[in-house]
Amino acid sequence: MTPDAARPLRADAQRNRDKILAAAVRVFTEEGLDAHLERIAREAGVGTATLYRNFPTREALVEEAYRNEVARLRDVVPELLAAQPPYEALRAWTRLFMDYATAKLGMADALRAIAASGSNPYAHSHDMIRTAIAALMDACAEAGAIRSDIGPTDMFAALAGIALTSAQPEQREQAERLLDLTLDGLRPPRWPR
Repeated sequence: MTPDAARPLRADAQRNRDKILAAAVRVFTEEGLDAHLERIAREAGVGTATLYRNFPTREALVEEAYRNEVARLRDVVPELLAAQPPYEALRAWTRLFMDYATAKLGMADALRAIAASGSNPYAHSHDMIRTAIAALMDACAEAGAIRSDIGPTDMFAALAGIALTSAQPEQREQAERLLDLTLDGLRPPRWPR
């Protein structure tokens, strides 16, 4: 956490920080740990001094970009549920999860290096993702759109499995099919078994 993180940022400073984090996710996803920070600054439309003022090290940038992606997964749930029926919100969220998994894959080496240095970039991330899944699945179950005998932990495991096998950008079509298959499996049975 940077010293400035304790006090609220000015609106323009927050916009710059958000642009840096979004650019970092894109660039690390494409280039992995070898990504040049100057390219991230350029894609964010800020100077390198602004990038380093917000994130003094590559590790600080990677860790915050990762945590920001997890927070976005959690924070988008109410918006999705307000904008569409619960099952469609869950479906849309699973696509966002795959975007997150693809980004995480691009940052994997950097995240492992951060963890090896003693920091824990994954602190609370699994809980935040499970909370997001639980809110979506609860809304779906309440609407009768999915079975109630499958919990968020099982859904998280299924999504993680899909991500492990299909998180590469060139495998996105397969990931979409696997997500649809998984979501179809959540539907209530139409006939007695």
